[in-house]
Amino acid sequence: MDSLDLQVLQQARDWRAQGHAVWLVTVIETWGSAPRPPGALLAMRGDGLVVGSVSGGCVEDDLIDRVRHGERVGRPSLITYGVTKEEAARFGLPCGGNLRLVQEPLTETAWVDDILQRTARHELVARTLDLDSGAVSVEPAARGEAFRFDGRRLRALFGPRWRLLIIGAGQLSRAVAQMALMLDFEVICCDPREEYHLTWDIPNTTFSKAMPDDLVVELQLDPHSAVIAVTHDPKLDDMALLEALKSPAFYVGALGSRGNTARRKERLALFDLSPAEIGRLHGPVGLDLGSRTPAEIAVSIVAEIVAVKNGVGLLQKKEGSAVAEGPGVCGVPAR
Repeated sequence: MDSLDLQVLQQARDWRAQGHAVWLVTVIETWGSAPRPPGALLAMRGDGLVVGSVSGGCVEDDLIDRVRHGERVGRPSLITYGVTKEEAARFGLPCGGNLRLVQEPLTETAWVDDILQRTARHELVARTLDLDSGAVSVEPAARGEAFRFDGRRLRALFGPRWRLLIIGAGQLSRAVAQMALMLDFEVICCDPREEYHLTWDIPNTTFSKAMPDDLVVELQLDPHSAVIAVTHDPKLDDMALLEALKSPAFYVGALGSRGNTARRKERLALFDLSPAEIGRLHGPVGLDLGSRTPAEIAVSIVAEIVAVKNGVGLLQKKEGSAVAEGPGVCGVPAR
């Protein structure tokens, strides 16, 4: 899921409420270098207006042309593009990529309202479409799930599959939070210091005044979770890191110089952490972009988190930085 798909659902619902005929188009399978992943959504109005995308543009043009020429499906149906090299070239699918879609009429919108309300509460939900009957159901989903299509049922996820816990609520944290939200992370900021709590006003985030280490335990961090500690206060940062490094979180990092990172590791070694667990710490956090301002530093931090999430090697690091060892999220070495 990404936020674009939720915007597609919201616009489709609004069009339907205005009396327009609306169809939803979902990417169910790709081969080659198709530009949009399975689960990507497009909504199409009866007059050809669209929101969202399923390709680079040419497939959308063909779908619009079909509707404008009277092809208006009354039940879920499959569409395949790019079966031949000529068709792939015609529809702008690079490297001979192929694309399978499900097109369905949006006849009732109660399930759309359900998804929009539940995702607004930071819930992860799955929508299941039965192609035979057209029936739609919405139910809770787990973070480890992925889009599925078995030929009869389509199951797509909506909501924040990735989660970022920020320890500390200063200016840098605000910038990191805003960028993470744009990347469809659920963002939680934790700072027990009253003066920071009173000034945190980033919409669509959760704020906690709990002690950071207690919150880390409470959240039950999973492989879709990341933690970044930026308070500069060892009493807050180190205790949270102590618990986070024992969790399955895919990324654990802390702000500070290389010298501070080395001293932090020495302190962590005094507790019940193994060398391997301490070795999971990223520090100083962020890629080496020559960052100076809080916003630039936030870019470097979020870029590193995304790289680790995607299993990309961290080549843009300052020499001597602590980079977590072992495989990345997708099984690609982290460095």
